[in-house]
Amino acid sequence: MPTFGLSREWLLAEGEPFVDALVLSHPEQVARLRRACPEAAPAAVLAGDPCFDRMLAGRAHRERFRRALGVRRGQRLVVLNSTWNPEGFFGDGGGQDVLPGLLPRLTAELPADDYRLAAVLHPNIWYGHGPGQIRLWWDRARRSGLTLVDPVHAWRQALLAADLVLGDFGAVTYYAAALGTPVLLAAGDREVLDPEAPLASFVAQAPRLDPHGRLPDQLARAVTRHRPLPGPARFTSSVPGASAALLRTEFYALLELPEPPAPALLEPLPLPPYEPPRRTVPLHVRTRVSGARVEVERSTAHPYAAAGDTHLAVDEDTRDPADLAAADVVTREGPPDDPRLGGPVRWASETLLRYRHCAVAAFATGPDTCVAGTRDHGVLELSAQPGADLDPAAYASALHAWLTAGGTVPPEGTTLRVGAAGRVHTVSVRPATEPPRSAPAAGRGSPGAVPPSRG
Repeated sequence: MPTFGLSREWLLAEGEPFVDALVLSHPEQVARLRRACPEAAPAAVLAGDPCFDRMLAGRAHRERFRRALGVRRGQRLVVLNSTWNPEGFFGDGGGQDVLPGLLPRLTAELPADDYRLAAVLHPNIWYGHGPGQIRLWWDRARRSGLTLVDPVHAWRQALLAADLVLGDFGAVTYYAAALGTPVLLAAGDREVLDPEAPLASFVAQAPRLDPHGRLPDQLARAVTRHRPLPGPARFTSSVPGASAALLRTEFYALLELPEPPAPALLEPLPLPPYEPPRRTVPLHVRTRVSGARVEVERSTAHPYAAAGDTHLAVDEDTRDPADLAAADVVTREGPPDDPRLGGPVRWASETLLRYRHCAVAAFATGPDTCVAGTRDHGVLELSAQPGADLDPAAYASALHAWLTAGGTVPPEGTTLRVGAAGRVHTVSVRPATEPPRSAPAAGRGSPGAVPPSRG
């Protein structure tokens, strides 16, 4: 199998090389070039890999890139990656066609507060099928909390942020391995690769995803037992960190111009926009209450043999209105002074009136706070304490479970300890003081009054 970019059909026109310089990142590529197309070998220039160098420089900002994707402390970011190839992860995976069955299982089996999901698709996938079709195919996954990463401007940052990559034989997955990130191959047909290429060796050695096995166990093992393979880091660049200077020297030599005296530098990776997960698919919640300690686990389906009391939590923007009618907890997020909603207190009151089965209506006013309207305990304010870092909707589910188990909130407030994502998150719960300016004061018969118990 000829190597992409190194074979005669790529490098010769009428039997002659048509390039003045062919930039390669490692002497191993030069050796393969000499075997595959010796006529082009004199044009080879060893200059490293500027893309990889930008990622190496961006490692210092990994936590920022994680926060940009809304990854919370204790969460593992799993990045799905596919190259542009019929045998790739997004294709038929070498005849297995893993992806259609895997996507719903990822959000059903992986607890929402333990895992954050994102996908990096090759730009040609977007171009070949069109953005609308891609978003349609991934619609359910996106409504379940998966983010489709910008394939041009933000994929490097997502790789740096990742705890695990589910990928294939493409360059992005290989970059992930070169960075030392655990990789599970969901597609990896070696027949499409040059057997002499380091990529073929990587595909032969990298651990594989079992599409029929339990996903939480496989992903946890991939992270905890990870031992980086030496090949990717070694062969991605023979001169890590030096590509900018080497490339500029070559460019000015081709132009026959003197090179500027200032150092050659690469553009740093930009900080992507803040894009936390938005889950509008109903979440099945399992809870266990012991005093003020509440264990919470949320997913888009109820796993077989899962323990704990259960309830249904639904975002107000869910697709099916029938889900809201069955919800125990209804949530939404937004600025507390949004005049369209009338403020959190009024919204909670209207929500409890509209959905008679709902026991808690929670309005997330920020990444760590929410206002929760209840039927028997008034309006409560929930605030994460230092060190806590959980989706406010999870706090609302914990509150619902605690109140259902007999908890009461004294006038001075109380504290809940919410267990999720392998951590304990301390949350302050206290009666709401005064409504935001956009909401009228809650009194009997007013729009902000909370309806009484469902019974």
